[in-house]
Amino acid sequence: MIGLDTNVLVRYIMQDDAKQAAKAGKIIESLTAAEPGFVSIVSIVELVWVLSGCFELTRDQVATALSGLLRTKEIVVDRAEDVGRALRVFAGSSADFADCLIERIGASAGCNATVTFDVRASKSAGMALIP
Repeated sequence: MIGLDTNVLVRYIMQDDAKQAAKAGKIIESLTAAEPGFVSIVSIVELVWVLSGCFELTRDQVATALSGLLRTKEIVVDRAEDVGRALRVFAGSSADFADCLIERIGASAGCNATVTFDVRASKSAGMALIP
């Protein structure tokens, strides 16, 4: 297994730099279910940030990209179940993906609630607002 940095995923998904996209494609397309690539939870959060912020992809486009990673047998996503649950909340709300993931990882760890001062996260990502 090899780890895939965020920039490799961005080049592959966006095809914005021909030289790097070709190299990323060669690596990613060489992966197999027996020898997969690994995407860390940090790279997932960075990927969402880059796709939505730098490339201005819509929520639906970002959700489609993440769904594709989660479904690919040749890629192992760190905490895939939590990422998938966070993705469902993100896709059906106005919440930031990172907030959704923070809340879902907390729930997965057995937290009764994830508390926040962020009103938006309390309304859309399932966190509990500290009054």
